[in-house]
Amino acid sequence: MKLILNALLLIVVCSISALPQGFDVKAKGTQTFSFKDDKGRNQATFHSITPFDEVDGLTTEISGQVSFNIKDLKNTLKGEISLPTESLKTGIKMRDKDLKEPKWLDAEKYPVISFKIKKVIEVKKTAPNKLTVKVIGDFYLHGVTKEIQAEVTMMYLDESAATQAREPGDLVGVTGNFSITLSKFNVQNMILGKRVSDNIDIGVNIVGTNKF
Repeated sequence: MKLILNALLLIVVCSISALPQGFDVKAKGTQTFSFKDDKGRNQATFHSITPFDEVDGLTTEISGQVSFNIKDLKNTLKGEISLPTESLKTGIKMRDKDLKEPKWLDAEKYPVISFKIKKVIEVKKTAPNKLTVKVIGDFYLHGVTKEIQAEVTMMYLDESAATQAREPGDLVGVTGNFSITLSKFNVQNMILGKRVSDNIDIGVNIVGTNKF
């Protein structure tokens, strides 16, 4: 009897996990959101720390789109986010210039950094309009593409007087983080690992609209 109950419980758990998971909001069907924001409110950040130095940087020049079915994010989420390499800032002009030189990210030869979603491996609903999502995607930097995993939180906001103060349309907010290893992207500067960490933490905090 115990074996039967355990088997039934496993079937129920597997059935629940296999169900489409998405947002409980007013919108229906597939929606597409643009993250281009001419007001510079969307941000991507990076962080490097070594025993000798700590560097924080950011860009607000983000573009790209995502689309998904409201009720089935796991099987339908797709899209790509990108930014100009030239847009990266660290707060020190000379360091910003060095960052974009051929010995580092070579912004002239490789003008774009991007992340393209390949698949969703997990979706957890934490509120009717809020999901935690684990995605696998292709990260492109310095002419090299590597598959990475990122964990993001997505919040869906139906259009209202409050959201219209930011943008018209329904909004989706995305926050997330992941790490990359610069040497795996053929960044081999002699300072790497000393004044700049080989492991870089990257974060995003962006809002997109479905009216664009």
